[in-house]
Amino acid sequence: MRPPTRRCRGPCLAPRPPEERGQHPCKNATLRVALQYSCNTVFGKVGADLGNDKMLAEAKKFGFDAEQFTPVRANASVFSDNMNQSQTALSSIGQYNTAATPLQMAMVASAVANDGKLMKPYMVDKLQSSNLDTIAQTEPQEMSQPLSSKNAQILQSMMETVVDKGTGTNAKISGVTVGGKTGTAQHGVANSENPYAWFLSYAKLPDGSSPVAVAVVIEDSSANRDDISGGGLAAPIAKSVMEAVIDSKK
Repeated sequence: MRPPTRRCRGPCLAPRPPEERGQHPCKNATLRVALQYSCNTVFGKVGADLGNDKMLAEAKKFGFDAEQFTPVRANASVFSDNMNQSQTALSSIGQYNTAATPLQMAMVASAVANDGKLMKPYMVDKLQSSNLDTIAQTEPQEMSQPLSSKNAQILQSMMETVVDKGTGTNAKISGVTVGGKTGTAQHGVANSENPYAWFLSYAKLPDGSSPVAVAVVIEDSSANRDDISGGGLAAPIAKSVMEAVIDSKK
C-alpha cells in the first residue's frame, strides 16, 4: 500500500476549504461546534493542553505508529514523540510530522461507529477450494478500545452533526445515519501544491444494521485550488461507496 500521506488530518484539518471558511463560531467553541465547522484552534488547544504523551498514547490505541497487515502491508501512520507544546498543537490538527494512510483513518471512523471498539482490518473473508469447501475463515479480532462506549456515542453524535448541518452535508443519505469529518491536507514544499481532499465517515441504518466505515482521499486534483475540499470532492465519493455497501445488504 502507499506510504502515509503527509499532513493528513486527525480530528480537524487545516487549511480549511472554502465551505469551511467564513464567520464561524470557533472562539471558545464546544467540541461539537468545533467539529461541525472544522475549528483548528479548538483542537490545537486541546492537543496542547493534553500534551504529547497523552496524545501519542491515544493515537497508538487507534493504530498509529504500527504497520498494519491485511495481509497486504500498510505503512505505519505517524504521530511523533518528544514534541514541545506548539508542535503537539500542530500535530493535533494534522500538521507538523503527522501522517496517516486511508486505511488508518477508516479504522478511526470504524472504531467510533463501533462504540469505541477497534477491530483488526482484513481483506480476505474466506478461502475456498475448487469445490467451494472452506479452507480458511477469517475471524473478527478486536485490536483495542481507544475510547469508551459512552464517549464513542458522544463523538458519533458530533460527527452526525457535521453531516447533518456542517461541512459534510454532501454525504447525507436518505433514511441512513451518517457521521463524518471533512478535511484538506497540505501538499508540497511550503504548501505549494494543490492540497489533498479528505473525508472519513460511517453509515448505518436506523436499526444499527449495515454498518460501513469509509475514508476517501483525493490526490493531485485538477480542480482550482480554492475549489478543493473534503466536503466538496471527497464526501460525494464516500456517500456513493456507503450507499453501494448498504444496498448490497438489503
